[in-house]
Amino acid sequence: MSEIRGHVASGFEPVRDVFAETFEAGEELGAGFSAILDGEVIVDIQGGFADRQREKHWDEETLVPVYSTTKGVSALVIASVIDSLNEGYETKVAEVWPEFGAAGKAEVTIGELLSHQAGLVGFPEPIDPGLWLDPDGLAAALAELEPLWEPGTAHGYHPTTWGYLAGEIVKRITGRTLGTILREDFCGPAGVDFHIGLPDSEHGRVAEIQRPKELPQLGELNDYKKTAFLTKWASPNRGGGEWRRIEIPSANGHGTAKSVAQLYGLYANGGKLDGKSLIPETSFREVTRRRVIGDDLVLPFVTEFAAGVMRNNLGIYGPNAETLAHSGWGGSLALGDPDRHLSAAYVMNKQSSYLQGDPRARRLVDALYGCL
Repeated sequence: MSEIRGHVASGFEPVRDVFAETFEAGEELGAGFSAILDGEVIVDIQGGFADRQREKHWDEETLVPVYSTTKGVSALVIASVIDSLNEGYETKVAEVWPEFGAAGKAEVTIGELLSHQAGLVGFPEPIDPGLWLDPDGLAAALAELEPLWEPGTAHGYHPTTWGYLAGEIVKRITGRTLGTILREDFCGPAGVDFHIGLPDSEHGRVAEIQRPKELPQLGELNDYKKTAFLTKWASPNRGGGEWRRIEIPSANGHGTAKSVAQLYGLYANGGKLDGKSLIPETSFREVTRRRVIGDDLVLPFVTEFAAGVMRNNLGIYGPNAETLAHSGWGGSLALGDPDRHLSAAYVMNKQSSYLQGDPRARRLVDALYGCL
């Protein structure tokens, strides 16, 4: 079997075996998996390589972008500050960000926007792709944009724009950026190695990404899917120093499997991290409750969203329908199961074409639950 490094608690050896088998089958370059149960790290394992030349071993210090798995972390940050608004998630976005009210968006609430109901999945007309590396400029462009559908009447996944919208809302509410709040209020005090806006000093720890060879299966194409994913200007140039450095709360969180599991542990433990409550009880209830469920206009699934994090309606994040979770481009996955007080995360640098439910991650989750 492939050399697997790290910690596995007694009784959870089958998780390590499944992880090793994935390497043996040639499905991985480098990866990590971590799980935390009732505050105890029961699995924290790594394997493979952090570089495409297979010269640098992946270890517990290796960082990797987790793409849209970042959204579940960002949703927690928003939940930690939303109670400063009298109406919370029912506050109209334009009340905190007046420019957003343009082009028929004056009635959109923060909760609707965060649950992918705002109709701002991308830009139908060309923009300079470099604008994605200017969060303030991109947010301003979104504020002027006309929705692709009447907000609140349907939902469709906002793969990248979600982060610029969420980040601007947080900045308008608090005067701080979302990444700053994450660093100062969450990760710094708890020693969690996760970053939205990666300092230059940490870039040397970042694993190289091996892109997927196939396009994701989007199902029957429509204008929403094309706008969100398939135009030449649909996303930023990922992977360079500037992309790592800026904050994209939808897409460029960098961390280890353990750090992602630690943060998703807030979903498993009522908004607490290391026993400290970071999210008020009312806000936690509101960030985790169902806001929409049904056919997604962008993803080829029935999706169920809370306020920025997914609910486990498809059963791909373990057996509990109450689990809060998210997947990221190429295969990353994280979950927080509030009934088991269990969180887990899978990260990797060899990307697949799965939009959700990467088989590598699902096998690990299934093995984990099989050990409980």
